[in-house]
Amino acid sequence: MTKVTFEEIAQFRTQLAAYEQALKALDVIEDCEGDLEDAALVLAIEVGQQPDGPEWLDGFAKRCRVAICEENLREDFLNGKYGVVMDSLQQKGVCPAILGAPVLMYVVKKGIQEFCEPLELKL
Repeated sequence: MTKVTFEEIAQFRTQLAAYEQALKALDVIEDCEGDLEDAALVLAIEVGQQPDGPEWLDGFAKRCRVAICEENLREDFLNGKYGVVMDSLQQKGVCPAILGAPVLMYVVKKGIQEFCEPLELKL
């Protein structure tokens, strides 16, 4: 289970204040007492996704990995510019807007370096 604190939710609320769907997602995360997986399941069902269990968020975030791990976005991510990252995800149509906040929070908890590491491995 990946949990975020109410303080982290408040920080994201400030960073993503311009994104109505992100704010709605943050309300759901708060209602789920910071449990990102539970909140992501609720939000996914709301947008017509068919999540298959608590690990669904991990798999979904991996689908966004290529976009999130672009060199310039990774820098923005490391500098806490989550609004810039959200803009990019929305422009690229990588994930439904309402799932952007849980994905970004998941990546923060996992660590951007660890999250992007599989793309850096050379076969």
